[in-house]
Amino acid sequence: MTLPRAVLDTNVIVSAFRSRRGPAFRLVSEIGRGSFEISVSVPLVLEYEEVLRRATGLGEQEVLDVLKFLCSVARRQKIFFLWRPILPDPKDDMVLELAVASRAKYIVTYNGKDFAAASSFGIEALNPESFLRVAGV
Repeated sequence: MTLPRAVLDTNVIVSAFRSRRGPAFRLVSEIGRGSFEISVSVPLVLEYEEVLRRATGLGEQEVLDVLKFLCSVARRQKIFFLWRPILPDPKDDMVLELAVASRAKYIVTYNGKDFAAASSFGIEALNPESFLRVAGV
């Protein structure tokens, strides 16, 4: 059985660490437990780091621990092509490029409308709650 593969938009990661309530926290809590796979790239991990430091109450070591864990369980993907711009926000293009390169079927985000063009690549933008249903969690 092939596990659903997704790229997690930064807003989902940050939401999970700002509140233990809700589907983002549930989703992040399931990472590495065998229900789904996530993909990361160097640029996305650097964005996670910058935003976690700025927008959450996590300390320096906690941010590093989160990143270390994510990188240890995720599919690490190099990106060899850039075909920007496709989406209105260049940071969203980075997420879409990773999804295409890693053959992820899903982008998990709270900004689904910003990823409307992802469907032309066969990638579906879902909110965390919808993705948890797809993953059977």
